[in-house]
This record gives sequence, C-alpha cells and structure tokens, in this order.
Amino acid sequence: MTKALITTIPFGVYDPASLNLLHENNIDYTINPFNMKIKESQLREMIHDYDYLIAGTEPITESVLENADKLLLIARVGVGYNNIDLDYADSKNIKITYIPDGPDAAVADLTIGLIYSLLRATHVSNLKLHRGEWQRHIGRRIQECRVGIIGAGKIGFRVAMELEKIGTKSILLCDLEQSTSLTNHPSMRWADINEVITSCDVISFHLPLTSKTENLISEKELLMMKEDAVIVNTSRGGIINEDDLYKVLESDHLFGVALDVFKEEPYYGKLIDIDRCLLTAHTASMTIDCRTYMEIEAVKEVIRHSNGDSLKCKIPTS
Repeated sequence: MTKALITTIPFGVYDPASLNLLHENNIDYTINPFNMKIKESQLREMIHDYDYLIAGTEPITESVLENADKLLLIARVGVGYNNIDLDYADSKNIKITYIPDGPDAAVADLTIGLIYSLLRATHVSNLKLHRGEWQRHIGRRIQECRVGIIGAGKIGFRVAMELEKIGTKSILLCDLEQSTSLTNHPSMRWADINEVITSCDVISFHLPLTSKTENLISEKELLMMKEDAVIVNTSRGGIINEDDLYKVLESDHLFGVALDVFKEEPYYGKLIDIDRCLLTAHTASMTIDCRTYMEIEAVKEVIRHSNGDSLKCKIPTS
C-alpha cells in the first residue's frame, strides 16, 4: 500500500478533508508522532518506509534523504523550501511541490496585527499589567508612519496594499525585481535597502532565506535604523542576526521588534527576556482557512503523483 508521512503539525485537526482525501485514494498515512517539530535524526529514522512526505519546515537534509529509499515526492505545506536539500533530492529523482499562494492572506493579516501592536506597545502593556505594573504608553498611528517592505513578492506586496487601504501615506518597497507597476498605488514607491533601513518608522521583512539574505540585517544595519523604529519578520528566521538584535535592543535602540520566525525552532533564546520584543511561534499561516487550503493542496499533489498525473506546483530542482 502507498504510504505517506505527514511531518507538519497540526494537520487535519480543524478540518479532516485532507485526511479523508488520502483515505479515499488508498494512501495510508502516519502523522508526526512527536507532537512537535520533528528533528533531523527522528525524520531520518522514520522516512525509509514512505513513498510520500507531506512536510513542514523541518530539515530535510542529505542525511535524511540518504535514508529515503522509497521516497518519490515531498509536498511542502507552505511556500518556503529552504529547509530541503534540493540538489540531493534532484539527484535521487525526488519531486518537490509547494503552495506559492497558500499563506498570503494569513501572513499579511498577522504582519499588520504585529505592526499595530508594536506601534501602540500593547504587548509591553500586557506584560507589565500581568506583573502588577500600571503603565500607559504613547504610541503612533500606522497611517502617520513611513513603512518599508523588504521583499515585495506576493506576501510583501499584499501587506503594502492592505496598508494603503487603511490610509498609510508612505510605503517604500524594496526588492531585487521591481516588476510590479505602482501606477495605481500613489502611496507606494520603490527604494533601495539603505533608504528603507535609514528612513522608515516600520520595517517589515518578506524574504526567502538564501545565501544572500542570511544575516542580511546585523548590528550595523540595526543601528542605522531610527532609534524608535519597529521591525517585523514573518518570513524566515536567519535573515536578522538574533545575537546582534539582542545586543541592539539591550542598548535601548529600536521601539519594538516582532518575530514570528527564528533561526532555530522551537526558539528558547535570550530575546524572550526583552519585553519590547514580541515573539510568536511561527504562527503566521495558522488560520483555519489557510491551513485547510494548504493541507488539501499538498495532499492533492500526492494524489496527482500517485495517479501518474502532472504536478500543479513543482519546484524546479535543476
């Protein structure tokens, strides 16, 4: 019987449609038994017996794939795939799919919510009140801020459009490919990364993790930012150097930071000790509608491959 290993969790919890599809197509499945992000060693131990991997952001390395003797397809439940050794997968003729449009709305929602919280310091007020401290904070309205979007792909541009809708007057977009026309977006213009870093009140990151973007923001860039700037990263951990960020925040530079992603996850690092650092557990895509859509689309790719049909969203690996 065809077998699929589902490593991303939760899966099929809020809507069992994806699991029903597997059952209806005679695909046996195992859901991550560890109830947390699976470790490389655990995945290597389990993967040898499966034809399909329905994956999250766990490390799918050469070491893991060496043991994947039967694996035919990795179906990513999400948009990023920097956790997969693409070259080695290609050498073993393992196909990889992803869901490029899946998390757009959910990630944009959380990004804007985090910006609001940072600008009004609601996260700090909440922490202090829980500790018995009554302290009122003066904040800023997002409409009066200059917002910089670093990475203006589908998600980044969606954030920019939502900000424009609510009246944000100045939005700077920074991307290697300035392919989107801004003719109908009077609040937006293209800018280089230095202008975004030095002039924006709010800076939001929407980048893949690559050799070029890893540690893109270190102590130097953080200190170039306005003293009262706020930063949001809902894209990939590793883009902002976490040790440098801690050092800069300890010096009282920056009004606030929100991170939904980290270099190593789960994260239990020292940024937890800084009140004005708002931390969430990689939850940007965690809405019922978003997760259900991505789960179903990933399963459909497995079914397509199992039936010998063309894949819808295959990642080019060579």
